[in-house]
Amino acid sequence: MHELAIVQDLFKLCETNAMKNNATNITRVEIQVGRLSGVEPHYLESAFDAFKQGTICNDAKLIINTQDIVVKCDECGFEGVLMENNFLCPTCGSNNLQVTAGEDLFLMRLEME
Repeated sequence: MHELAIVQDLFKLCETNAMKNNATNITRVEIQVGRLSGVEPHYLESAFDAFKQGTICNDAKLIINTQDIVVKCDECGFEGVLMENNFLCPTCGSNNLQVTAGEDLFLMRLEME
């Protein structure tokens, strides 16, 4: 379960940002998880809740937003969201697609006190 390692890195990032802003408590952590990131949001949330005790995120609520898969077709120029993991252009049917969003995990927002 690599979600535990991700949560540990997330806690470090939160601590660093809190120190830079003279905060002593983080109340909300908002992240964006791409559908192709390989991260399972429910496992990530479980790991966050299980290991936040004793960290600066002890009282934090984790908000997870899912990023759709966004592609660009090299054949017809279509740019948009793939609603399913069917990697064919919805306009021309080509499989010559570039993924432009949906593969990453980003820390979007922290609320601190």
